[in-house]
Amino acid sequence: MGRADVESCRIVALQGAASSVIQDLLGELAGRLSTIGVRVAGVIESSADKSKPCKAMMLRSLDDDSVFSISQDLGPGSQACNLDPEGLALACAAVQRSISRGTDVVILSKFGKQEAAGSGLADAFGSAIAAGLPIITAVSPAMMEAWTSFAGVYAECVSVDIARSPGWVETWSGRMVTSRGAHEMIDASRERIGMG
Repeated sequence: MGRADVESCRIVALQGAASSVIQDLLGELAGRLSTIGVRVAGVIESSADKSKPCKAMMLRSLDDDSVFSISQDLGPGSQACNLDPEGLALACAAVQRSISRGTDVVILSKFGKQEAAGSGLADAFGSAIAAGLPIITAVSPAMMEAWTSFAGVYAECVSVDIARSPGWVETWSGRMVTSRGAHEMIDASRERIGMG
């Protein structure tokens, strides 16, 4: 798929790098969109303890910087999955509230096992889709079959190299965002930086 085709997709899923790299990139894209006046809602992953990333996971709201712990303390010897479904549900509900208040783009940390099973951030994805909002997320190659079943023809995968490139997210959002005020700000910003 060519770059122009990707820029016409309402839902893009980033691939091609480690999860932590993609989460950093999602945060960067949110910042770039905010700079040009696009309202961004959603959550991205971060770890409170870089030495044990799976044991101290959090989701940070792009709307108001609220933090939701999505890890449970299962004790020092535990090797089991420590995902906290309650924290994930709280983060999902916060994203849905942001969508209902009004936003231009939704960025969701990932479509993973929880979402494929209809939990996790699945309802936030559904709310964004129902509202006709463009979405940026991440999907691991292992989840592609479930992702394709969920998002169908409305989504395409984008490599991190394309998403990082200068002007990509600005051009994509200019085609996807439907609110008039955001379009005026995007157009003004594009002219200012010589992209118009």
